[in-house]
Amino acid sequence: MDPIFPDFPNSQDQSERINRRQAILWITAAAAAAATFPHASAQGRLSRQVGSPTTPHGNRIGWDPVLNKVYAPGELWPLTLFAKQRRAAASLTDLILPPDSPSDKLPSQLGVHDFIDEWISSPYDETEKDRAVIVQGLDWIDAEANRRFKNDFADLPEEQKCKIADDICGKKPVKKDLKAQAMFFERFRYLAASGYYTTPQGWKDIGYVGNVPMLEFPGPTPEALEHLDLA
Repeated sequence: MDPIFPDFPNSQDQSERINRRQAILWITAAAAAAATFPHASAQGRLSRQVGSPTTPHGNRIGWDPVLNKVYAPGELWPLTLFAKQRRAAASLTDLILPPDSPSDKLPSQLGVHDFIDEWISSPYDETEKDRAVIVQGLDWIDAEANRRFKNDFADLPEEQKCKIADDICGKKPVKKDLKAQAMFFERFRYLAASGYYTTPQGWKDIGYVGNVPMLEFPGPTPEALEHLDLA
């Protein structure tokens, strides 16, 4: 499969989007955490080996890329997804993580599918394992959409998208012949949530304010102090 190097749209608010630097930072931070706490990473999928990436040409890029540099798509490593797969990925992120309010942006508008493409394209031992799972899963949902409804997944109404997703999301027992697709959905959902909750909108959803000055520090709650026998 020849990768494409799509240009990220410039019409969206770049402060809200996951740019390449943010995506790469997340990936390398996950790699560092896995090397130090190999059992603490999600589902145990990252290992100590993740800290020794190489490019497809065998030239080491070191522990992590230069994080204060903005890389153009495809400059650091080739991206994996074709345009059709990217549309399916964007549509599926929106189905999995619908906005809480009309003022919120869709995950696809925040670039969550860009993050997923970065993740499966990065040359780390463990992130590479997700590549085939995600690519084959995206191809399957498009093929299944065309088989059932004569259209690509991204072009279906939400009701029809849900009928496909409901068969593989674990909401009900998954048929034996859909086990691989269920594994894809589980992993895709994890990556979509991981990408979304690294955006400012995602931070807001979980009440994370980041490293910002405060007029006063409220300190531990009385319940926390009591739990530590310090009340």
